Amino acid sequence: MNTTSERSIRPRRSFIFTPGLKPEMFPKALASGTDMVCIELEDGVAPKYKDEARKNGLALFEQPHADDGVERIMRINSLRSAFGIADVKAIISCETPPPGLMLPKVMSPDEINWLEELLNECGHNCRFHVIIETNAGLEAAFEIARASQRIEALFFGGVDMAADLRCKNAWEPMLYARSRVVHAAAAAGIDAIDVPYLDLDDPEGMRHEALLARDLGFCGKGSIHPKQIAILNEVFTPEKTLVEHARKIIRAFEEADTGLVVVDGKLIEKPVLREMKRILSIAERVSS
Repeated sequence: MNTTSERSIRPRRSFIFTPGLKPEMFPKALASGTDMVCIELEDGVAPKYKDEARKNGLALFEQPHADDGVERIMRINSLRSAFGIADVKAIISCETPPPGLMLPKVMSPDEINWLEELLNECGHNCRFHVIIETNAGLEAAFEIARASQRIEALFFGGVDMAADLRCKNAWEPMLYARSRVVHAAAAAGIDAIDVPYLDLDDPEGMRHEALLARDLGFCGKGSIHPKQIAILNEVFTPEKTLVEHARKIIRAFEEADTGLVVVDGKLIEKPVLREMKRILSIAERVSS
């Protein structure tokens, strides 16, 4: 496991894809209010256009980007496919790789280890965002989440997961799978991001599912259209009372310099500090 870099704590309340084939849409996605923008090279691109999408997507990183708080990542193809191998070859050969790579259909920690070794060789510091969307990936989610310090988040891929599990793509049938992803992410100290809600004409249904995901332990949820982002940001933004409570806990640990403190009559252990810092990070992003 690579331990040379530290995972970042930042808001990941919402994310949206932008097509690698249409780089002119990238600025619009960045201005949509989302916390994360992902350039798409995988399922959203037909095989005959893969090379063009890869070239266009990587070209977007040739010039420095503004420090606007939006996390920029690129979803490459599966590392077990020819298209994925071509994506990796292009990334390790370029001088300005994407700061983050979304890795789809990951089934084992070996895939993560292999990519990390290649990136280490060429000195690229790309962070990883791993999608758990197969039965094999779900079974190995705990080991996958801990495979590398480059990993920032686990994403739950509900559509492919439902097909693999032969179940309906709905909250109740997918609750076990979602819980496994949250468990794996929490154990590794990384974020968990839920699958997008696919019905654009049902904003209240999306809000309800986002609330369920938040309460289950997810940090954010994907979107398929900019009009969904405002609701997602609202749901996954901590309330003021929670922000003040987080500040109080952090202050208590700073003053006590110990692994245990008592805040408002409750015993609190040091591992909760990362979540408290994440809450403050989101609050600072919103206030700015």
